[in-house]
Amino acid sequence: MRALVQRASEASVAVGDEVVGRIGRGLVLLLGVSSSDGDDEARYIADKTVNLRIFPDDDGRFDRSALDIGADLLVVSQFTLYGDTRRGRRPSFTKAAPPEHASALVERTVTLLADTGLRVETGRFQAHMAVSIVNDGPVTIMLDTADRDKPRRS
Repeated sequence: MRALVQRASEASVAVGDEVVGRIGRGLVLLLGVSSSDGDDEARYIADKTVNLRIFPDDDGRFDRSALDIGADLLVVSQFTLYGDTRRGRRPSFTKAAPPEHASALVERTVTLLADTGLRVETGRFQAHMAVSIVNDGPVTIMLDTADRDKPRRS
């Protein structure tokens, strides 16, 4: 599972003319699911996201998490995070999970995030969405469950 996490001062997602999700200060998660992902990956992404210390303390240092500040969360499914561009000019999405599998894990991740007590908004799965993000910082962090067991230093 991959999540591109962006710290935002505000964000929204619309399907056609309808705004289906809107947040104030918080985090936007663009969430991709691979065929091999399961509940462990959803738990990892949810826990890592709400505990990432990427909000400033009084000295301006990254020392507060979404839980610390009561951040809003906006989750938008994005299978293109599994686009493979190593060959040719058209991305291959063969590692992305099929819709039934991906939908279930996106919903599971949303549930785990909501269980923390933070307010969670979402996009609409498999819809063409217009996502508006005012990236605060800018701060953008990539989480990939495939990296969780790798050592920090080689």
